[in-house]
Amino acid sequence: MKAHQLREQFINFFVTKHGHKRINGASLIPENDPTVLFTTAGMHPLVPYLLGEKHPQGTRLVDVQKCVRTDDIDEVGDTRHLTFFEMMGNWSLGDYFKEDAVKMSYEFLTAPVENGGIGLDPKRLSVSCFEGDKDAPKDEEAASTWESLGFRRAKDGEPLAGGLIYFYGKKENWWGPAGQTGPCGPDTEMFYDTGKDKCSQCDAKGVSCDCGKFVEIWNDVFMQYEKQEDGNFKPLAQQNVDTGLGFERALAILNGVETPFETELFIDALKKIRELSGLKNESEFAESQRIIADHIRAATFILGDPYGIAPSNTDQGYVLRRLIRRAIRHGKKIGIKESFTAEVAKIYIEYYKNVYPELDQFAEKIVNELEKEEEKFSKTILQGEKEFEKLLPNLMRGKNPMLPGRVAFKLYDTYGFPIEMTQELAKENGISVDMEEYEKAFEKHQELSRAGAEKKFAGGLADHSEQTTKLHTATHLLHEALRKVLGTHVEQKGSNITVDRLRFDFSHPDKMTDEQIKQVEDIVNEQIKRELDVTCEEMSLEEARKHGAMGLFESKYGETVKVYKIGDFSIEVCGGPHVKNTRELGGFKIQKEQSSSSGIRRIKGIIG
Repeated sequence: MKAHQLREQFINFFVTKHGHKRINGASLIPENDPTVLFTTAGMHPLVPYLLGEKHPQGTRLVDVQKCVRTDDIDEVGDTRHLTFFEMMGNWSLGDYFKEDAVKMSYEFLTAPVENGGIGLDPKRLSVSCFEGDKDAPKDEEAASTWESLGFRRAKDGEPLAGGLIYFYGKKENWWGPAGQTGPCGPDTEMFYDTGKDKCSQCDAKGVSCDCGKFVEIWNDVFMQYEKQEDGNFKPLAQQNVDTGLGFERALAILNGVETPFETELFIDALKKIRELSGLKNESEFAESQRIIADHIRAATFILGDPYGIAPSNTDQGYVLRRLIRRAIRHGKKIGIKESFTAEVAKIYIEYYKNVYPELDQFAEKIVNELEKEEEKFSKTILQGEKEFEKLLPNLMRGKNPMLPGRVAFKLYDTYGFPIEMTQELAKENGISVDMEEYEKAFEKHQELSRAGAEKKFAGGLADHSEQTTKLHTATHLLHEALRKVLGTHVEQKGSNITVDRLRFDFSHPDKMTDEQIKQVEDIVNEQIKRELDVTCEEMSLEEARKHGAMGLFESKYGETVKVYKIGDFSIEVCGGPHVKNTRELGGFKIQKEQSSSSGIRRIKGIIG
């Protein structure tokens, strides 16, 4: 099965057989969600609707969502981990629940292709359910539904096999919340037997064994709770279903190959990597080949996102820079002498452009940014080499010269010089590196980074408190005020809201003057004083355009959209939520105006 066929088979199954409406996937950059840097699951754009707001397309939805997960970048290079991936998902917003969701998933997995499914052998499937704890009971409903479909509960100590139901705790069978608070609930996961031999742990661990004998392909999440700030779990007023079927993993299974890297998604890129490096086959430096292919694909999609992310030293830009530089490092490792990242990116742009036209739209930017970053990193490497050479005279004095780990870490931390390159230079000069000391310094650095991230991203997933609702409304006023003061070239390029402040990124080439900042503030405050009503109307995207509504990221909205009007001042396509009247904002103040990246400015503001 081809990639485009799998996407359409999934969408058509839910649209034609089960009355779902197709919605377009959202941006890779979560809107107004302070808890994550990237969209890591299909649920991010739909949080307002999971919490009870009405979706313009109804209560049954289906989509394919672009995702980026960065918590295991260091694992990429094996046969399973991917940084960028597509997630196919179907949604019930207070409509059907566990029984129907499970039956639909099973039908799609096992029905013949001509009947709308993908024709997997039911005997090679096993499932898991939530075993229950102090927060929520054992998921008997999901388990009973699987039993009605021919599965049976695994007995203690029973050898791992297909057709069994396993029970696990929160670690395995609970999803969310993605932040400290928010929607969450038990899930049931579906696993496929790859045909590999069992490992020594399989029978004891069941499908939770990580050896690759059984691989997880689908996860049905039953969002029936909301985690509170005090740690308690309150039942949601609206019970939802959120499912995720891994596109790349399913494609590999359907094509009888062991890894996604053997599918059409990666084949041409890997050929180009081998051509540039002189490697003869996929088994030579296989890990490095996969890292380059994965990281450049992820970088291509991040650079091609409408939000306009570019490599930098903070937030999404930092992750992007890390991906590009790790790919370059492994390129050098396998013998690529010239700049190459843009050449590999062009292959992905060409391959994906019909499915994700934004890649073609931003192709020039993608290529330019990769070329610039590769040039910058080359200078970083030269600087690191110079700094290393300065250390040599002192190091060579002893009988068994060793580079202290703290010095190796300084080369990495201060100059961005990769530890692998430090080790190579040291080896060439007959010097060892104190890796134990380096690892300690690196771990300390990671702990500090994590603590900073936890502080920075504290709060709940897409927190829809009264305060964040007010701040979200204020971004609409700010957006329109900026266009009035600076010009209509101003477009939103990102938004991030916490309970304390709003952050708004927008396209503008120059630093704003104090006078311009004051003008924008005055315009926003004038609208607050006018006590304008905020109204919402559902209409087609075409009608919204005719009304002059701004919808800068239209690809993420369906045919019917929500249009929010703030009196006669602002009209914008948006998912919400908003206040009823601008007087609720109290007042507005710009705290800071600064550069975000090339051609993008950033404003931080408060209300009250």
